[in-house]
Amino acid sequence: MKGVILALQFLTRLPLPRIAADDADFVAAIRWFPAVGLVVGAVITGAGWAGSWMDSWTGALLALLAWAWVTGALHLDGLADLADATAAAHKGRDRMLAVLADPHLGVMGVTALTLQLIAKLILLHGLIEAGAIGGLLLIPFAARIGPLWWSRCLPSLHDGLGARFRSAVRPVDLTLWTATLLLAAWWFPAVLSALPLIGLWGWWVLARIGGISGDSHGAGIELVESALLLIMLILAHAA
Repeated sequence: MKGVILALQFLTRLPLPRIAADDADFVAAIRWFPAVGLVVGAVITGAGWAGSWMDSWTGALLALLAWAWVTGALHLDGLADLADATAAAHKGRDRMLAVLADPHLGVMGVTALTLQLIAKLILLHGLIEAGAIGGLLLIPFAARIGPLWWSRCLPSLHDGLGARFRSAVRPVDLTLWTATLLLAAWWFPAVLSALPLIGLWGWWVLARIGGISGDSHGAGIELVESALLLIMLILAHAA
C-alpha cells in the first residue's frame, strides 16, 4: 500500500495522506505506475462522461482539463523539454543535453505542448462522439507500463531519478503488468498496440539521445497516450 500511495503522490495531484518513506520506498514506487494510470484513467473518463451530457466537445474539454489537473501536467513538461532539446541536436550532443537540463521553455517546447493538447482534445472528442469512451480508462494505464520497460532496458542518460528507478524494476513487475495489459486487450484490443509503441519510443530515445531520462519518460507517456487515442478511435469507426 505504501508503494501505491507514493506512486500516486509522485504522478498525480490527488490529495493524499503523508506517509513515512525512505529513498528505497520512493524508488520502488515505480512498480505501481501502471496502477496509477488506472486512477488517472478513471478521473478522465468520469470527467468526459459528465461533460458528454451536454455535448461531445464539452466532454472532451472536461476530460482534457481533468487529464492536465490530475497529472499536474508533469508529462507535458517532459514533452516540451525534450522537444526543445531535440531541436538543438544539430548543434551537437553537448548542446542538446544542455538544453534538456535547462528548465526554461523554448519555441519548440511551446509548439509541441500546444500540438499535444490540440491532438488530445480532438481525439477525445472523436471517442466521445463514437460512444467509445469506456476504453479511455485503460490508456493512461497502458502508457505507464512504458517507464518500467524503459527503465529496465535502456541506459540512463545521467545519474538522476531514471538511474535509480532502473534498479527497482524487477522481471516480475514487467511480467505482471504486461500480462494485465494483454488481458485488458481482450475487451479493448487497441491497448495491445501500447507494446510496440513503447518499444518504438525506447528505440528512438536510444538512437537519438543515447539514454533515458525523466523528460524522456514523460514525453514517452504523452506520445503513447496520444497514439493509443488515435488507434482506439480508428478501431471504433472500423467496428
